[in-house]
Amino acid sequence: MENVKAVIEALIFASDAPLALEKICIILSGVEKSEIKEALEKLVLEYNERQGGISLQEVAGGFQFRTRPELSPWVKKLKSTKPHSLSPAAMETLAIVAYKQPIVKSEIESIRGVDVGAPLKGLLDKKLIRIVGRKDVPGKPIIYGTTRKFLEVFNLKDLLDLPNLRELKELNQQQELVEQEIAEEDITEDIPNL
Repeated sequence: MENVKAVIEALIFASDAPLALEKICIILSGVEKSEIKEALEKLVLEYNERQGGISLQEVAGGFQFRTRPELSPWVKKLKSTKPHSLSPAAMETLAIVAYKQPIVKSEIESIRGVDVGAPLKGLLDKKLIRIVGRKDVPGKPIIYGTTRKFLEVFNLKDLLDLPNLRELKELNQQQELVEQEIAEEDITEDIPNL
């Protein structure tokens, strides 16, 4: 095939979801997997070096064009809609599912200490979690896990990209420092000069 890189670029552009290497290999059946990998690496590098408005990223087990995060204020103006946000209850429930999956509702409720029926329904509606089966115990409760959309939304290649406990503690400490600095600035602004 003459211009493998251009064909791959067109396939990724035309795909509604991240396009997996295996799917590209199936479509380009006459091209060696190593040549496809090399073309993908070159494309990713070209888009990164270009520093344009979009980049090619590996997310959710595939490749997808994405806008650069620092350009989000302008993209939001174009879309002129408020991004869907998750309630704290939904975010906690999603975190538990992400880290403990596969997991049943009663286990999530045991961790959170409250009913999680509404957050689970919302997460299912948003397609961030899915039903992965039923547990082989009396009552056959539903087992939940995350989806590819979850990986896309949180910009993760796979579940191994989730921060570990140490990283979460560091992020939390950094957030607390920022909040403390902001609070101190607010206090000093309120004090009149004598």
